Amino acid sequence: MADKVTIKKKHIVMYIGSLNKGGAERVMCNLAEYFYSIGYKVTLATTYLSDDEYELPHAGWKVLDKEDDQHAVKVLNPDEKIRYVDLKGGEPAGIGRVFTALMPYEKGKRAQNFHRRIEKLTNTWEKLKPNLILSFLGKNNCMALQSALPLGIPVVVSVRATPSEEYASFGLKAAMKVLFPTAAGVVVQTNGAMEYFGPLIKGKCRVLPNAINEEFMAHDVVPFDDRKKVIVSVGRLDENKNQKLIINAFSYFVKDHPEYRLMIYGDGPTRDILTKLCGKLGILDETGKGADGKATFMGSVDRIADRISDAEIFVLTSKTEGMPNALIEAMSLGLCCISTDCPCGGPADLIKNGRDGILIPMDSDVKMTAGILHALQRVTADPTIARKMGGAALDVREKYKPDSVYAMWRDYFEELI
Repeated sequence: MADKVTIKKKHIVMYIGSLNKGGAERVMCNLAEYFYSIGYKVTLATTYLSDDEYELPHAGWKVLDKEDDQHAVKVLNPDEKIRYVDLKGGEPAGIGRVFTALMPYEKGKRAQNFHRRIEKLTNTWEKLKPNLILSFLGKNNCMALQSALPLGIPVVVSVRATPSEEYASFGLKAAMKVLFPTAAGVVVQTNGAMEYFGPLIKGKCRVLPNAINEEFMAHDVVPFDDRKKVIVSVGRLDENKNQKLIINAFSYFVKDHPEYRLMIYGDGPTRDILTKLCGKLGILDETGKGADGKATFMGSVDRIADRISDAEIFVLTSKTEGMPNALIEAMSLGLCCISTDCPCGGPADLIKNGRDGILIPMDSDVKMTAGILHALQRVTADPTIARKMGGAALDVREKYKPDSVYAMWRDYFEELI
């Protein structure tokens, strides 16, 4: 009888800070699930265990409430507080997980800690022996490249936002210029992002867009005439997302359209400021149930497709974006979409202005608020405009369907491996 031949699975390690509920983290989780589903061995390497993480259907680990479990391993959350996880407590042979934060007993003086982090990463890669490392975001990308360099493991780094913002500091920008030429590849989401880099790095760039989340692809599209008089905003509440633009525009809009509501989904550091702004403008819905002529803060919720699918209008107000998941998803549900035309070109790659949405030119907050107000007035004054734009927006379902986008990632990785 012939000896059995064991075929070793190709192994990809995906490296990011944590799996907290953000856009880049969701893309990485989706990629991890995809590559696992087609037969790859996948390990997620994160610095921290966030207290609010995406749940992966095929996670090989299990988060524990306390230490009194024989398999409990101590890890850190982003605030560097102790948390517990069973690294083998999830699906057998599922997606793996390792943690790379320096534990308190591993730390030295400040100057030493950077080198110790790099050393810990190098030891992690040496133990895992992946065929390829995929890294997401800013400093992570530089650390992945530096730590893997002695081992000869190919590293693909992905810039998820505007490069000038992701590499804004002098030190990080200098590190990027030195280390990115050593990468096996540099993934960006838009052509505008690729143009930021010089020839040496640009030659390594590959534009790979985000895929639409399966939750949205599977969701029914609500007919326009059945939609509610609701305007939605979805995203982290922070300075970059700049939700005060839609709040200010809505405060003027409802004077003539009191039947509309503004539903703001997400949470973050500017929530209190935005809540106070709504109160000052007299549009705060204190019931939290969604009142006509009022703005309601819905918080961070699951199954967002169910929440926004019957809304009429979606507004994105960001100062910068890569390829905005929230905008792709709203378009895939047939909402009439209004977005700032922010760098590095993600909204402009998605929206053909006036056909499947409206782009607001970047300007002062006052002028952009006026632009959003005018756009709201335009699409509500003539419902056929909103209906046509929402219908045309559905084209993203074909262009960014998961099978097509993930196949692009697979083909790219196969070239490199």
